Amino acid sequence: MAISSRRIRRRAHRATLAAAVLIPGVLLCAPSYAAVGGGGEVAKPSKARPAKPPMTITRAATGAERSVAITIDDGPDPVWTPKVLDVLDRYQVKATFCMIGKHAQEHPDLVREVAARGHRLCDHSVGHDTAMDHKAVAYQEREIVGGKEMIEKAAPGVRVDYYRAPGGAFTPDSRRIAAEHGMRPLGWSVDPRDWSRPGVPSIIDSVENLLVHRPTVLFHDGGGDRSETVAALQRVLPWFAKKGYAFTFPAVDTD
Repeated sequence: MAISSRRIRRRAHRATLAAAVLIPGVLLCAPSYAAVGGGGEVAKPSKARPAKPPMTITRAATGAERSVAITIDDGPDPVWTPKVLDVLDRYQVKATFCMIGKHAQEHPDLVREVAARGHRLCDHSVGHDTAMDHKAVAYQEREIVGGKEMIEKAAPGVRVDYYRAPGGAFTPDSRRIAAEHGMRPLGWSVDPRDWSRPGVPSIIDSVENLLVHRPTVLFHDGGGDRSETVAALQRVLPWFAKKGYAFTFPAVDTD
């Protein structure tokens, strides 16, 4: 029985495809991985992950002897965060903002503004529960991971490099959880207690008289009236510059 020309063409087409599979260099469809030249091998691209930061609490600024890291806690706040940002800009200082997750959720525009101006972000938990170090590990994890996720949602694509425990009350578990989620536990070495509003001269004296090797200094842009903090920063930042300090960030991967 005669074979139709249509059937002949179909058979020829199938034969061509089969041959192409056997011929090196002929690609019938684009795979989901890239070819590696040289040995003809193929490999799926791996997503590079940053090394897990240490679990130890960092309290030192990176850099040389006269380096200082400025950290700002408890925001973002619609009144005080913009004022703090303007002072930092005036003296060309980059700081680390330790943000409460709920506040970041309420003011995502400020989270993005802080990141856009070149500052680093730090997770300060979901709700700043200063007693969380006495609570279950599962609760601590929700506060730590949840805070990081709220900040990341407010500013997609921006890294959260640190975790600072509310009140500085770390536990071995909270440090471990932070490190496992790519955040270095962040403490401080100089606390001028600006959150208590002791007066601008007291804040300044505490900073100038309590300096240590490569200090990390604690300030606040949230949690109440921060006019004293703003005023103190206007005097402290140029004082550091006059003393020859370089403004850097807290250590992430090393002490």
